[in-house]
Amino acid sequence: MAANPTVLYPPPERDNSSAPSAKLLTVDNVNLEYRTRERIVRATHQVSFDVYGGDRFVLLGPSGCGKSTLLKAVAGFIEPVAGTIQIDGKPVQGPGADRIVVFQEFDQLPPWKTVLQNVAFPLRVAKKLSRAEARERALHFLDKVGLAAFADAYPHTLSGGMKQRVAIARALAMQPRVLLMDEPFAALDALTRRKMQEELLRLWDEASFTLLFVTHSIEEALIVGNRILLLTPHPGRVRAELNSHQFTKDSSGRSDFQQSVARIHRLLFDDTEAVQ
Repeated sequence: MAANPTVLYPPPERDNSSAPSAKLLTVDNVNLEYRTRERIVRATHQVSFDVYGGDRFVLLGPSGCGKSTLLKAVAGFIEPVAGTIQIDGKPVQGPGADRIVVFQEFDQLPPWKTVLQNVAFPLRVAKKLSRAEARERALHFLDKVGLAAFADAYPHTLSGGMKQRVAIARALAMQPRVLLMDEPFAALDALTRRKMQEELLRLWDEASFTLLFVTHSIEEALIVGNRILLLTPHPGRVRAELNSHQFTKDSSGRSDFQQSVARIHRLLFDDTEAVQ
C-alpha cells in the first residue's frame, strides 16, 4: 500500500467565476477513538483533508473505517484525541448551526410535529427568524424537495424517501456552512435511492451548498461527489483522494465509470494495487 495518499485525477474545474473557491473545512492529522467495555479503539489515524466552498466531498470506505465517526467529529459531537478540525479557520468546539447533519435513520423527525413544523422549528430555536419568516423559508425548501403539498402531513404518513426529503429540507433551511450527510440513502430501496441521489444533485445545483457525504457505495460516491476521500479498513487512514467531477447521474453505464468503480475497489481492498 502506498505510504501517502494519491490524487488519481487532475483537479476539477470549479465554477466560471474568476475567484477560486475558498477553503471552508480543514481536517488535519485527526485521530479519533472510542471506548468499548474491553479497550479503547482507534477509529481513524492521522486523517487529513480539505473541503472547499461548493464541494460535494465524499468519505468512502468499508464498514469500520471511521467515516461516520469523522462526520460526527466535524459536526462537533466527538472531540479528536489528536489533530484539529477547523471551519473557516476556527476550531470546531462542539455542535453548531453552521454544520447540520442528515442521518440515515428515518425516525429523526419528531412524530408529533407536521412536516412544516419539523422544518420550521429549528429556525425558531436558533432564533434566526420570526415565526412568519420561519414558515415562509420552511415552505420554500419543502417546495424545493417536492413536498409542499405535504406541509400539514405527519411523519408517520410519509414513505422513507419522503421522510429523508423532509430531513434534507430542514437541514437546508438552516443554511449551514456545511451540510453533513451520514449514509442518508442506505436504507432505501434501489429505485428510491437513485431518485434521492438525483434530487440531492438538483438541490445542489439550485442552492449551491457545501456537502460532506458519507457512503460505503463506490457507485454512489462517484455520482454524488465531485471529490472523494478513500479510507482504509479499520483504523481509517487516507488511502487516496480523487476527483469525480466528470461523472453525473447518467454515467453509470459508461465504460470509464465502471473502470473507475473497479479501480477504487482495488485501491480500497488490494494492498498490491500500484498507483500510476
